Amino acid sequence: MDVYFTEEGSVEAVNARTASEANPRLAEVMACLVKHLHAFAKETQLTQEEWEVGIDFLTRTGKMCSGERQEFILLSDTLGFSMLVDAINNRRPEGATENTVFGPFHVPNAPIREMGATISLDGKGETCLFEGRVIDLEGNPIAGARIDVWSDNADGYYDVQQPDIQPRWNNRGIFVTGSDGRYSFVGIKPVSYPIPDDGPVGKMLAQLGRHPFRPAHMHYLVTAPGFQKVVTHTFVGDDSYLSSDTVFGVKSSLIAPFERLTNGYTAWRSPFDFVLVPIVIEKASPDFKP
Repeated sequence: MDVYFTEEGSVEAVNARTASEANPRLAEVMACLVKHLHAFAKETQLTQEEWEVGIDFLTRTGKMCSGERQEFILLSDTLGFSMLVDAINNRRPEGATENTVFGPFHVPNAPIREMGATISLDGKGETCLFEGRVIDLEGNPIAGARIDVWSDNADGYYDVQQPDIQPRWNNRGIFVTGSDGRYSFVGIKPVSYPIPDDGPVGKMLAQLGRHPFRPAHMHYLVTAPGFQKVVTHTFVGDDSYLSSDTVFGVKSSLIAPFERLTNGYTAWRSPFDFVLVPIVIEKASPDFKP
């Protein structure tokens, strides 16, 4: 039976056009998207002028994207969508280290450094000793864990944002745990900084009365054979933006101690343990034949 478009039956009219041979998962996702997109227009009674503003916003967002900048991911981040997708895909048992957003400033293949080495190469900022353990849910140390770390410098910029100013690999490094699962390195106490706000997303935030700042944090990518990958930050506990992170990345379990030292070789110390979850491989049934 032919299904014609009406305001009341808009969803059914659009979804009826999907062919039966379409990929089932694609058909499921698109049908749900159409349902909620049409519900949004009906609930808000969206005007033609507002629709045009929205199309223009998306067009300008696309034009801002390049090899160095992804404005659509920035939009996803500031709407809390990135964090929601991350949460759905990284549900973990109590006690395990929680994920948060990856961020746009990770650079692969950072240098592997000796345990305890300094990653801050520009001589700026307050020195901080980051240390702790990589352990499993039972508290056993994990040997061979790779801890990829990166942060902004004392001026609030990552090295890739200032390639002509900062040394290459500034505030970056990879550390590999030994049999005791311990890690340590010297960086700086991170500082808060704004996300790039000179594009459509920044203008959107300003019109909504929202600031563009992220609270101070150190990035971690922790991997170990047989365990789930952890993409996370540790946050400075006294930062004024903790409760209003523009990308909603803060979780209470990731707020780390930053202890002022008076007789140490660094100005600060930040201890934090990473608790990894094993990868569970489901056994195939006896009747399963690949």
